[in-house]
This record gives sequence, C-alpha cells and structure tokens, in this order.
Amino acid sequence: MRCVDNVRTFRHTTPMAENTTLAEVNIHLRARSQDKALIDQAAELVGSNRSQFMMAAALKEAKNVLLDQTTLHVDAQAFQKVMDWIDSAATPSETEGMKRILQARTP
Repeated sequence: MRCVDNVRTFRHTTPMAENTTLAEVNIHLRARSQDKALIDQAAELVGSNRSQFMMAAALKEAKNVLLDQTTLHVDAQAFQKVMDWIDSAATPSETEGMKRILQARTP
C-alpha cells in the first residue's frame, strides 16, 4: 500500500503500513518565506511535497525527543547491572563504536 496526498496526488516514496489510516486533522503553522523556500527545495530533492516532507521531519524529531526522555522502570537487580556497566571501563568494541559516533556527520 502507498500513501497518497489527496490534495496534490503525489505518492510517498516509502511504503506505509497496511493499517495506516488517512490523515484526519490539519496542522497549520506560519513560516518566513525563506524558510518555506528552503523546505520546498529539500522536499523536491527527496521527491516529496512540502506537507509530506514537513510531516516526516516533525515525526522523526518528535520520536527522537520522546526516546531521549523515556523513563525505564526496572527492578533493583537490573538497575544494578546497568549501573555496574556504566561504572566499568569501556570494552575495545565500545571504544571503537564511540569513535565512529564522534566521527559521524550529522544529517
């Protein structure tokens, strides 16, 4: 199944889940003209329209914010295991992974 923008009839470039329903609410915002132009340019580069591009970007950021703020509730044993891991020296593979993360370009 592909999601279709029922206003401009452009197709999303990525398949959507089968249980996805059509959008049921509008979200309005105001922007500066140069910001709109930048968004339009980026959307065109990835083959989507402004609404699709902005929704994808907003959802991605919302998920990241929520993931960063998630609280985990665990029992004392699991908590201690995590604390011991945090307090221990990094393994060679963890050190290598951190180097890769620090060298990675941001999107």
